[in-house]
Amino acid sequence: MIILIYLLYYLVIIPISFLPFPMLYAFSDFLYFFIYVIFGYRKKVVFTNLRNSFPEKSEEEINRIARLFYHHFCDLVVESLKSFTVSEEEILKRMVLKNPELLNSYYDQGKSIILSGGHYNNWEWIAIALDQQIKHQSIAIYKTLANKFFDEKMRSTRSRYGLMMISTKSEGNFEEYKHQLTATIFANDQSPRKSENNYWTTFLNQDTAVLFGTEKYAKDYNYPVLFGSIDKVKRGYYTLNFTVVENDPVYSPYGAITEKTTRILEQQILKAPQYWLWTHRRWKHRKEK
Repeated sequence: MIILIYLLYYLVIIPISFLPFPMLYAFSDFLYFFIYVIFGYRKKVVFTNLRNSFPEKSEEEINRIARLFYHHFCDLVVESLKSFTVSEEEILKRMVLKNPELLNSYYDQGKSIILSGGHYNNWEWIAIALDQQIKHQSIAIYKTLANKFFDEKMRSTRSRYGLMMISTKSEGNFEEYKHQLTATIFANDQSPRKSENNYWTTFLNQDTAVLFGTEKYAKDYNYPVLFGSIDKVKRGYYTLNFTVVENDPVYSPYGAITEKTTRILEQQILKAPQYWLWTHRRWKHRKEK
């Protein structure tokens, strides 16, 4: 098994990663045919999510969004593979922070910040393109992969241009960085574990449990919260823009930060739904009546 994992990484993933972008996107088009047309990867999940999120849309519209999503999803796959070998110069051309002055203003005030976002457009490239564009030390909270080899490769890839990574299994380490000026990244659209303490709201026309980590840490440390919106300029090129969610979290009402970040992400999805991660089983937990 270990040998197969090594072969997969060194004989498949890395060679694909070294391909120039035009060839990568040709491979993405080829991948789309197999993932969507032949195998129908998670089609049931995708179409259920789309129909529940957009009950007002016709089946023709749902099919159109699904096709666009799978094209983007295949681009995301090859772009993620490219992350293993892409140069710093190249990635900074393809993931451009539009308003670094906003984040840097908090650094100049001596304030750490929390950056919230979702699995929209290419969130993976933020990990390797953000730290070079801001003054803060960027930190990402991540879930450890089951396979130790790929977990190590993922961490080394994401952190090679300055990002520091903290596993959800060792969140106590968050305390170690409180004396540094940090920008800590949280994804808030993952499905949390089933719990009586989950925060519930309405998201994309459905009762939705939302991760509370962004708000919890913002209140615990009174770090201003900003939301990062990613726009796709064209194939392989993205821009990142931050907006202020809350400057003084300790004074905000319970749930206010979570609601604001959820609404910003929702508006992005409503504007261009094909760029959100519809293969995710986002609504696997149901709200108890």
